[in-house]
Amino acid sequence: MIQKGKVKSVSDEQVISDKFKKRTLVIETEDKFPQIVEFQTANDKCDLLNALEIGQEVTVHFNLRGREWTNNDGVEKVFNTLDCWKIESAGEF
Repeated sequence: MIQKGKVKSVSDEQVISDKFKKRTLVIETEDKFPQIVEFQTANDKCDLLNALEIGQEVTVHFNLRGREWTNNDGVEKVFNTLDCWKIESAGEF
């Protein structure tokens, strides 16, 4: 999947475990009714966010991921993640 927009924020790296780290990218879409969308990068993809600047126009390539989780009360929940694997700046379109 692909989404275009302007960078609103880029998080610092979060180390979750010895084998997992993540960062997030938030963009505002260029739609008629703009949306604020958060993407996640993980492990070796975290470096994709290093050169981004607030306000920069980008195209984000991502996969939609989902998983189930059961809390301590036995209630099942579903979590979705927009997993970013490539980012192009406006000059690369």
